[in-house]
Amino acid sequence: MTSTGDSGQILKTDALARVRTPPERRQQLLDEFERSGLSGVKFAALVGLKYSTLAGWAARRRRQEAAGPSATPPTKRPAPVRWVEAVLDQAQGRPSRNVPVLTVQLHGGARLEIGHVSQVELAAALLRALEKPSPPC
Repeated sequence: MTSTGDSGQILKTDALARVRTPPERRQQLLDEFERSGLSGVKFAALVGLKYSTLAGWAARRRRQEAAGPSATPPTKRPAPVRWVEAVLDQAQGRPSRNVPVLTVQLHGGARLEIGHVSQVELAAALLRALEKPSPPC
């Protein structure tokens, strides 16, 4: 038996009308679940799965990862989210314009101050550049 999914993809079903999810799609859903920060119950409801199905997939993935490398090809996992501290403070050492400044404290004691919305793109580009490892000398 077959069924048409939301994406127009034909999904196989068994004799009990259970949808057979391809392994690639399972991995995508598990990756999305890990990034989402939602509970398993909420995520399963959001994507149209039974919670027990999602929990089984997640447990199987954890067991495979704990067992080490196996015959299944590893899926590319997204980089973990890194949080930085940002403090909204009055500009220090500037004329008293009473303009709020966003100060981002970087590793090593460097500070990044953003005093105008036009500086946000430049600051984001700087943070992305600092995140990349520097090439060896």
